[in-house]
Amino acid sequence: MIKKFIKKFISTAHPNNYQPLNHIGVSRSKLINNFNLIHRQHTDMKLIPVLKANAYGHGLNQVATALNSADCEMLAVDGYFEAAKIRDITNHRILVMGYLKPSNYHLIDTKKCSFVVQSSTDLHTLAELNKPIHIHIELNTGMNRLGLQPDELDEYLVTLKKYPKIKLEGVMTHLADADNPKSDFTNGQVELFDTMVAQILSAGFRPRYVHIAQTAGSTKAASKYANAMRIGIGLYGINPLTPADKHFGDLEKLLPALELKSEIIKTVDLKKGDRVSYNGTFTADKPMRIGVLSLGYYEGVPRELSTRGFVTDGNQKMAIVGRVCMNHTMIDLTDSKLTAGDTVTVISNNPADPNSIANIAKSHRLFNYSLLTNLSSSVRRVLN
Repeated sequence: MIKKFIKKFISTAHPNNYQPLNHIGVSRSKLINNFNLIHRQHTDMKLIPVLKANAYGHGLNQVATALNSADCEMLAVDGYFEAAKIRDITNHRILVMGYLKPSNYHLIDTKKCSFVVQSSTDLHTLAELNKPIHIHIELNTGMNRLGLQPDELDEYLVTLKKYPKIKLEGVMTHLADADNPKSDFTNGQVELFDTMVAQILSAGFRPRYVHIAQTAGSTKAASKYANAMRIGIGLYGINPLTPADKHFGDLEKLLPALELKSEIIKTVDLKKGDRVSYNGTFTADKPMRIGVLSLGYYEGVPRELSTRGFVTDGNQKMAIVGRVCMNHTMIDLTDSKLTAGDTVTVISNNPADPNSIANIAKSHRLFNYSLLTNLSSSVRRVLN
């Protein structure tokens, strides 16, 4: 408590007044709206928001702060370094899902954090800490990435019973094909998961959290034991399902929570025949006026948008011209009154806009998740 007060006092006494040229706005109300929308569809489930990869690009600290008002018991991250960043910010317990090197076990916070532990060997090492620890078992039901194989489970449970200070708090798996409208692979994963969970229950364990589904799987995975689900991309307002999926409508009212804005730093008048940016891939076919933005593919503007993408100002859209550079992007201002010092929207939180995450991904055959997670942490996030 004292540590939190000191940090808050320092941040208040010395606020960061530096005015950035680019900033990412993250809507607190839309995050909570998305959480509540999924929660209303699954009132019998505990929701575990997933904040890995800098909260899917939205800002780890900002999203953890916003979720302090959410009706959940636990947040999930991948690495322990992420848990360490938010343990003094969040009101919730933190599940570290990623692998943790046993040599680091002595450094971990076991009071605020729970851990996915992958092997009997790791259980032995963890037990040497000789203190209460909450763990989750990950079961491999078809992802074939991490998790216990079915024939490894008995040995793991026998080992776990040797260490009464290690409490089995949760059991989980990861669905590999839940966003595929033409696949029934998820059904097989659910069946195997339920068989393995029954084995765990028969051994006398009573985990508080049994979670199989992520956002896409929330619409399809009907486990008879699951009482929790992890929501990742859906929390941030992105529907992972395609319109061809019969469950698409279940998530259609999610609201994108993020927008990226950038200030025009310079305008340039072009003559017919002038080229723009690297390799001259764009040539003016008439007199034009372009604007320069101080962000590029390092900040997260995909290079695939070169002379193909758009930024917006309200209902007006302005084409990106020439190659997107590492730290600069040029836009066509010929039909706009905008000038240096004005701000444009690079990524819109309006799903209908051509520069929304959904439409950028669709128009340029890009992956919506990576469009978000590739946004540089150097761009300031503002919770609004």
